[in-house]
Amino acid sequence: MLHKFAIGTAVYYDSGFLSDASRGVYKITKHLPVERDDRISYRIKSAAETFERTAEQSQLRRSADLP
Repeated sequence: MLHKFAIGTAVYYDSGFLSDASRGVYKITKHLPVERDDRISYRIKSAAETFERTAEQSQLRRSADLP
């Protein structure tokens, strides 16, 4: 399994939780190793936050693909 997004790519993150607080545009900062269950994950960073988050590929889409 390969990572769909390159480091530095702007993506839209949707955490899937009820809160909209973490949703928004982030940049991919690092590819994480593929886990045993074949989940592909990334480290992402928002300009509005001082920390990075971990996100699964299924929670991300290219920011250019937004309506």
